[in-house]
Amino acid sequence: MSKEDKMLEELKRIRELLEPKPTPPPPKGLWNEFMDFLSKYKVMGLAVAFILGIYLGALVQALVTHLIMPIITLVLPPDLSLDIQVGPAIFKVGSFIDALITFIIVALAIFLIVKITKRFGIE
Repeated sequence: MSKEDKMLEELKRIRELLEPKPTPPPPKGLWNEFMDFLSKYKVMGLAVAFILGIYLGALVQALVTHLIMPIITLVLPPDLSLDIQVGPAIFKVGSFIDALITFIIVALAIFLIVKITKRFGIE
């Protein structure tokens, strides 16, 4: 074989390696489609994250309701009511502040979790 023939043969092998492979046909059968769906969209990971998110929210709600809000009520004067009544309507400002503090703590917790997981290379 001449040098040019070797080069042509090598270029043909490179071209074969660079050509895209044909896409595999979609899975047939309900079970195979279901398994493909679970793996492609990472449904199990999403389900686990959702469930953990619910329990993280419940944990933070308990933290705010039972530990942080009693400290805040110690700081506020005891005769100050956070519920405002205007006629028949009652504005529950205390409940709103409770929800706001809970939101801020949950957002901070999620931010820290994402920051820590990124540091370890988990996406």
